[in-house]
Amino acid sequence: MPASELLPLLFGFLAAAALAPAALRALSAGRLERDNYRGARLPFPAGTIAVAAAALALGPLSILDELLDVDVFRPDLRTVAIYVIGVAFLGLLDDVLAAEPRGWRGHGAAVLGGGLSTGALKAAGSLGLALYALSGHGYSAGEYVLAVAVLALTTNLFNLLDLRPGRSFKAFALLGAGLTLGDWNAGPLATLGLFVGPVLVLGLYDVRERAMLGDTGSNLIGGLAGLWLVLTLGTVGQGIALAVVLAITIYGEFRSISALVDRNPLLRRLDSWGRPAV
Repeated sequence: MPASELLPLLFGFLAAAALAPAALRALSAGRLERDNYRGARLPFPAGTIAVAAAALALGPLSILDELLDVDVFRPDLRTVAIYVIGVAFLGLLDDVLAAEPRGWRGHGAAVLGGGLSTGALKAAGSLGLALYALSGHGYSAGEYVLAVAVLALTTNLFNLLDLRPGRSFKAFALLGAGLTLGDWNAGPLATLGLFVGPVLVLGLYDVRERAMLGDTGSNLIGGLAGLWLVLTLGTVGQGIALAVVLAITIYGEFRSISALVDRNPLLRRLDSWGRPAV
């Protein structure tokens, strides 16, 4: 893999680092804020800044690729961009519309009652995007269904995890590091780098309780996590990943993941790492 294919990661990171301070001030100035779990008023939804930073980075990267003949973009980037931006937009709908019951049961009850459930819309839309994003890649029928399930359900899982500052970001960072080191392959990182770079910047703001990513950000992170799993793992690995994702999702539907984290000393310490002292 040419080292130049990691430039989207660098440019995305730099664009987000340059954009985030002013963008977060603008969100606060526009009263786009929300209280976090302990009542701190924070700029929201900061996940939008990650998408904007990726778009800004595309300008110089495209010049390098098209006019200066530098191999910058991986072949699957267009497909990745469609999925990641799509699920981020679905998350934004959840952020800007009225609050509603959480969980599959709550969303199902809202739909059956004739109401609008942005959660149900987000789930159905993510599935549609996953079906499209993974089509035409030479999968067998079984492989295709498995990859789509991993992608769509992982996207949802990271939305479910995002109940404390930095939780979804830390889970994503650990997953990405484990997949990259375990497979000893930076190809998936390069493919996702345009969006991973901004997530690294905004995730640090999230951990320090200086911004809230919102469903926009957690959906974006979940989409990247699902794509990383699909791009790295074979059929057996994806099957194991799907079983784990389903188990955590079902647990979160009936029990509190935050309570589970608080009961486990190791998870509690990892979950609180980096947050300011209360």
